[in-house]
Amino acid sequence: MHALSVTGLNKSYGSFEVIKDLNLQIERGSIHGLVGLNGSGKTTTIECILGLQAFNAGEIRVLGHTPDQLHQARGKLVAIFDSASLHPNLSVRQCLNQARLLCEKPVRCATEVEQLLGIARFSNFKIKHLSLGNKRRASIAHALIGQPEIIVLDEPFNGLDAEGVDDVLQLITTLNKEEGTAFLLSSHQLPYLEQICSHIAILHKGSIAVSDTVASLLAQSSTTVLLKTGCIEQALAVIEQTDKVKLLSRDEADYLQLSIDEIDSATLNRLLVEQQIPVSEMILKRASLASLFREITSEAAT
Repeated sequence: MHALSVTGLNKSYGSFEVIKDLNLQIERGSIHGLVGLNGSGKTTTIECILGLQAFNAGEIRVLGHTPDQLHQARGKLVAIFDSASLHPNLSVRQCLNQARLLCEKPVRCATEVEQLLGIARFSNFKIKHLSLGNKRRASIAHALIGQPEIIVLDEPFNGLDAEGVDDVLQLITTLNKEEGTAFLLSSHQLPYLEQICSHIAILHKGSIAVSDTVASLLAQSSTTVLLKTGCIEQALAVIEQTDKVKLLSRDEADYLQLSIDEIDSATLNRLLVEQQIPVSEMILKRASLASLFREITSEAAT
């Protein structure tokens, strides 16, 4: 059984179709990133999954439960949104103790999760007096009183400084490896997602444009090189004779953008030098989640 399964999801506001036949599966024990441009439907999708929005068609199962049955999951699903939802007039410790009272089987004490999230020194601060980043830490600490099987995080890195981001990344990785916790992370911070996600789904205009493991998606992307030489016509002649190198573009400054999927940059440099073609600059651009995202969303838009 998947931790989360969405099949044929459709959601409209009046005549405007926000979600169109969306399909998404999240394996147990995976870290799945959900990315998309603003307005692509990420928040609406999450709200439908959590039963916060009615939808027009489709089927959703979270740990085997439909959205209107999620109360039966008894804390095995936790969702944390971009804006903190903790009571503003309670202290951090009061919020965490309240969570223990509500949790069917609490596995951590307030002190432990405060230390995990680095907010022990703010234990007696009211939520409303915390910075945005520390409100986010307190929300995650609140979620970890129990032992959830899947955690949904909406923009988990917003408001965090560099140290806070590192802490959250480490926490996600640790919970995933040691306890098998599955994650659905909705974020615009693609470099962070690339660090920790096992899978990525790219949502564009209400549909999943692509969904696969990060390794598989990046393997499908081309490695490119920006080449600068004073003998550009001679370089182009060599490139035309080499079937493992493809010219992608030539800009006004006479930089050549080349695809080199089947050879490495050192081999390309050697081919040019052997033909007495000086290489003044060579910039290797490896495939990344950010470049893949731009490529897919721009292709889908045309």
